[in-house]
Amino acid sequence: MSHNQIKSLDPRLINQIAAGEIIERPASMLKELIENALDAGASSIEIEVENAGVKRLKISDNGHGILKQDLAMALSRHATSKIASLTDLEQIATLGFRGEALPSIASVTRLTLQSRAMGQDQAWQVNSDGDNVTSEPSPVAHPQGTTIETRDLFYNTPARRKFLRTDNTEFKHLDQIVRRMALARFDVAFKLSHNGKVILHLPRTEADDPRRIKMVLGANIPDNSLYFEDQGNGFRLSGWLGLPSFSRSQPDMQYFYLNGRLIRDKTIMHAMRLGYQDVLFHGRHPVYVTYLEMDPAAVDVNVHPTKHEVRFRDSRAVHGFIFRTVKSVLSGSADEHGSLGLNAEEGMAKPVPLSGQAQQNQTQANQSEAAFTYSANNSANNQVNAQRVREELQGYGQITEAAFRPAPVQGDPIQGDPIQAGFVTPLRGQQILDGEQDSKNEVIPPLGFALAQLKGIYILAENEAGLVLVDMHAAHERITYERLKKAMDERLMQQQPLLVPVNIQLTAPEIQAWEQNTSLFDELGLEVEQLDELVLVVRSVPDILAGADVAQLVRDVLADLSHHNHSDRIEETIHEVLSSMACHGSVRANRILSLTEMNALLRDMEATERSGQCNHGRPTWVQMSLSQLDGWFKRGQ
Repeated sequence: MSHNQIKSLDPRLINQIAAGEIIERPASMLKELIENALDAGASSIEIEVENAGVKRLKISDNGHGILKQDLAMALSRHATSKIASLTDLEQIATLGFRGEALPSIASVTRLTLQSRAMGQDQAWQVNSDGDNVTSEPSPVAHPQGTTIETRDLFYNTPARRKFLRTDNTEFKHLDQIVRRMALARFDVAFKLSHNGKVILHLPRTEADDPRRIKMVLGANIPDNSLYFEDQGNGFRLSGWLGLPSFSRSQPDMQYFYLNGRLIRDKTIMHAMRLGYQDVLFHGRHPVYVTYLEMDPAAVDVNVHPTKHEVRFRDSRAVHGFIFRTVKSVLSGSADEHGSLGLNAEEGMAKPVPLSGQAQQNQTQANQSEAAFTYSANNSANNQVNAQRVREELQGYGQITEAAFRPAPVQGDPIQGDPIQAGFVTPLRGQQILDGEQDSKNEVIPPLGFALAQLKGIYILAENEAGLVLVDMHAAHERITYERLKKAMDERLMQQQPLLVPVNIQLTAPEIQAWEQNTSLFDELGLEVEQLDELVLVVRSVPDILAGADVAQLVRDVLADLSHHNHSDRIEETIHEVLSSMACHGSVRANRILSLTEMNALLRDMEATERSGQCNHGRPTWVQMSLSQLDGWFKRGQ
C-alpha cells in the first residue's frame, strides 16, 4: 500500500494559498494596501480602479517610502518592518504586521511597485508577474511615497476569478473599504476614482469634525447623533451615538474602531447593544461611529487573518466601560440637551439635531441663561396658562395623592401595584411658579406647560420652541420603569428562599463556567451551591424572579459566560418583569387628567433618565417648532 510522500510546497503555491486566506476580492486587496499606506505615515492616499479593481488597481501615498535595497524584500513572505521581536507582537500599534499582504497580492496579479524613500533623491521600481520572481530595481520618476499598481487579478488562478461578482457589486465593496478607512483616520485625505471618474474626495479634517462623517455616511448621521468623549481606567471612548429614534432595521451603520482598527468583536457589540437596551424599539439596531483607545499590550489583534476579531486581556473591564459610557450618554442627553425629543416636520418624526460642538455650545448657553425664560414678546396665552397652573398648585399635594397616585400600599412597593407605589412625584420647581415672581420673568421648563389633553391619549403643551405633544402612557411608563429599577437597585437584589430547592444537571464546561463566576451569581441574588460533580442546586433567587424557570435561567447564564465571558441574562429577565409591571401600572389611554396632573407628568419626564423613549423604545414626545407650524400654514409667505 503506497503512502503519499511528505514534501515542501513550492514557494509560488505557498503564496497563492496565503492569498486565498487574505485576497478574496479586489476590496480585500485594497484594504491591505491602504493599511500599509497608513502605517507608512501617509497623509494623502489616492486610489484609481478600472473594472472594480479586477482589471487595474492603483494606490499612491505620500508616506515615508521604501528603500531601494528593501523593494524586493517587500514582496517576500514574512518580511516586514513593523515587528522584530515577540515583545513587538505583544503590543502591536500598526494595522499590518504579518508581512503576507504584498507577496500574496503579487502571487495572483501582475504587480508594479514604485517608491521613493524619505530623504532619497531617486525613486525605484520592481515588477512581479505572479511567478515568485521579482525584477531588479530600475530608476523611475516618482515623488516621495509609494505607488502600487496591480493588473489582471486572479489571471493565473481562473477558478477563483469565477467567484468574483459583477463590477457594480465588487466596486460597492471597494467603496465601502475606503469609507471605513476614512472614518478611522480623519487626518488623512482620500480620493477614489473608478474608470476615470472621481467617486469620493475627502480632505483632511480634525478628529472630531462631523464633516468627515457627513461626507462618508451622509449628513443625517451626525445631525441625529450625540457626540461624546469619556475616559477612565486606561480607556478612552469617543465618537457619535445615534439617537434611539434614529435606528435601522439592519446593523449596517455600526462602526467601532479599536486603536484605529475597525473591528466586529462580540464583546464590543454586546456592550453597545446593552447600552441601548432600554431605549431602542424591538428589532431595531442602533447607529454609531465610536473609537476606543487603550493599551495595545492589553489586546491581542493577532487572532484572525482579517484582524476583525480581537482578544482582550480583561474583556469584562472593557465591556463594563463601554456599556456604562453608552448608557450614561443616552441617559443624560435628554436632561442636558433635550436631544431625545423628536421634531415633527413634513409629517415625519425626526430627532432634534445636537452633536459635536453644537452640544458644547448648547450646554454653555444653558448654564449662562439658567433655562428657558419668559420674555416681553411671549404671548399672553403663556402667561394665562402659567397663572392657571399657579392657582391650582395650592391644592396640588392633595389632588395628586387622590387622583394621580393613590396612597402607597403597606409593605414592599415592588410587590404591589406600581401605580399605587408612589412612582409619580410632586411637581418639581414649584418655587419657580410662586405668585411673588413677575409673570414676565417666569421660567419655562424644557417641556413647557400643559394646555390640554387630546383624545385621552396625548398631552398638548407649550414651551419656548413651540408645541410639545406627549404620549402620556408611554411617558408615564418610562417614569414608572426607572423608579422601579431604582427601587430594585437600592434593595440590592433581595433574595427569596425557594420552598423546594432546584437541582440542575450540567455539563463539565458549564460547571467550569460556574466555578469561575460564583461571585457573579452572589451579586445577582442567586444562592447556588455545588451538590455533586455535575450538579448545582439553587436555594434562593431574587424575589422578583420567584416565579421564573430558575433551571433554564441558570443554564442560559452559564451558556453566555462560556461563549461571551459575560452575561446579563438575569438583569435582562428582571428588567423584562419590571417593564411589564411599568406598562400595566402606568396611566392608560382615555384617562382624563387635570391640568396640574399633566404638568406633574411633564416635570417628572424632565427629571427622568431616557425619558425620550418608553422602555419599549417608542418615542414619548414630539417637538413642533413655531417655524414648522408657520410653514404648514404658509404664514409670512
